[in-house]
Amino acid sequence: MEPRPPLPPFTEETARQKIQMAEDAWNSKDPERVAKAYTPDSDWRNRNEFINGREEIVAFLKRKWAKELDYRLKKEYWAHSGNRIAVRFEYEWHDEAGNWFRSYGNENWEFDELGYMAKRYASINDLAITEGERKLR
Repeated sequence: MEPRPPLPPFTEETARQKIQMAEDAWNSKDPERVAKAYTPDSDWRNRNEFINGREEIVAFLKRKWAKELDYRLKKEYWAHSGNRIAVRFEYEWHDEAGNWFRSYGNENWEFDELGYMAKRYASINDLAITEGERKLR
């Protein structure tokens, strides 16, 4: 695999770059594009679901974005050390019935030496909102 800069160990600047790259990829809602940022055997915990490897990542994201319509995400730097980055995020979406939600959470990321994410642990909570309460457009 080709290196995926920026590479660890991260500075605050390069951690922020990595976060922006992830935000841009997730907002594309393209599961294949997103999965390319992870190691082939990447380990995830997303809410109460455990996901292993790129194939499962793609399948998970297809399910996610089929349910979470008009998804829009914002990620923020929290901390970094060596090959790890901590992120705070929020995203907004609606279901098929038109009910809007804002989902908040934290992610802990660990990268391999080539700059691919090997581990992603996400804790997420949902808040029902009205369309008028949306912040992310």
